[in-house]
Amino acid sequence: MTRSARELLDEIQKELAPRDDDNRLVPLITAGRAPRAVFAALAAEEKRITLSDWRSFHALAARADEPNARTFFGGLAPGEQQANGMLDALIEAAGPDHGKERPRAGCQAYPAYVAWLALNGESSATAAGIFANFAAFGRYCKDVAAGMRAHYGFGDDACAFFDFFAANVPEIEEQALAAIQAGIDAHRLDAREAHLYARLFQSYELQFWNTLADEFPG
Repeated sequence: MTRSARELLDEIQKELAPRDDDNRLVPLITAGRAPRAVFAALAAEEKRITLSDWRSFHALAARADEPNARTFFGGLAPGEQQANGMLDALIEAAGPDHGKERPRAGCQAYPAYVAWLALNGESSATAAGIFANFAAFGRYCKDVAAGMRAHYGFGDDACAFFDFFAANVPEIEEQALAAIQAGIDAHRLDAREAHLYARLFQSYELQFWNTLADEFPG
């Protein structure tokens, strides 16, 4: 019997779960031990990432020949543009990024991989790989926003980027499941590729956070 999109996602997320806590920066922020300068670096790196991902999601939507995949990727692109604008308040509050390496290769490897998927990834497997990591990213953002308010005195405008990605949006999940299910039903989704995309997506995500943890160890 053909498995469902939900079953595949659950399987992938179970595989990813043991590494979700390998993020070394978020615990520093939630404990108030990371230096304030880390937020300038976060804002600077995310400013580049959101612009890149905006283009990548548009490219994924344009290349997809299945309507549900186009809807999913096309729906993600405006969120990246909106999030990019939200970073301006954080940049103003945190000040300039004085890191020695700007931008940081370890941070920008993540959007480079998303751009690779935009050119090379099968649409439904890509949707599975990307969405499987959304929950962990949302938790990271929720914890960062809480730490920013509790320990660093940032207001709502400066925290807006992280609040935005911490929010649960059921419509995105529904669109992702529809795109994945369409790939399964059409026998186009290779589960091995979906697992691979998700694992690499998680690895590059963790590399982003841990690159900053190494630079700003607290």
